[in-house]
Amino acid sequence: MMAMFRSFVSASTQLRQQQHPSSGTGSLSAPAEGIESQFSCPICLEVYHKPVSIASCTHTFCGECLQPCLQVTSPLCPLCRVPFDPKKVDRSSSVEKQLASYKAPCRGCSKKVSLIKMRSHIASCSKVQEQIANCPKFVPVVPTSQPIPSNIPNRSTFVCPFCGARHLDQQELVKHCMENHRNDPNKVVCPVCSAMPWGDPSYKSSNFLHHLLHRHKFSYDTFVDYSIDEEAALQAALALSLAEN
Repeated sequence: MMAMFRSFVSASTQLRQQQHPSSGTGSLSAPAEGIESQFSCPICLEVYHKPVSIASCTHTFCGECLQPCLQVTSPLCPLCRVPFDPKKVDRSSSVEKQLASYKAPCRGCSKKVSLIKMRSHIASCSKVQEQIANCPKFVPVVPTSQPIPSNIPNRSTFVCPFCGARHLDQQELVKHCMENHRNDPNKVVCPVCSAMPWGDPSYKSSNFLHHLLHRHKFSYDTFVDYSIDEEAALQAALALSLAEN
């Protein structure tokens, strides 16, 4: 949602610039308000760093932010979800030129800084660091009093379906498979899905790495109520699947 909002703001600002172009020649101009958000990556929400653009949909991201999408067989644009050719992702020199041309006030000291230097400035700005230090600390919600049955499957850690490595949580499972089994052609059962009440322990994913990266962006346990029956659990899973799509 945040990425869509930033994209909308950027498009609106560009439209205003087209309707009211600068009267000067050979110079770039843009309103200071919101200028930083116009050149922010939809993934990390920070000013672009080494920006790259997808040729098919022209959406731009930080080079490092887009890397996980380039590791799967059939990548989708993180913003519009349209399939793209990973070989047709190029460094965006036009965006880099704009980053070097525009300035915006630092969110801490208000000093106007070139966008291309904004990240390094913020990292060393004492005002910004002070704001970060004074941010309210995260307080978890009140722990549930609902008892967890002892006969449920282990949904905290998983076994790698390729090599049998044990005690991997979801993030560790993704990292392990990306580093050790990226080119493994075997079809395997997803250990995360099979541990769920609606899971099919015999269903094999044709592209397990793609499944991991695109399906398991959250922990199912965040949404699963252990007191509900399997039919209700299946309905919850279908609702989540529809929400994803």
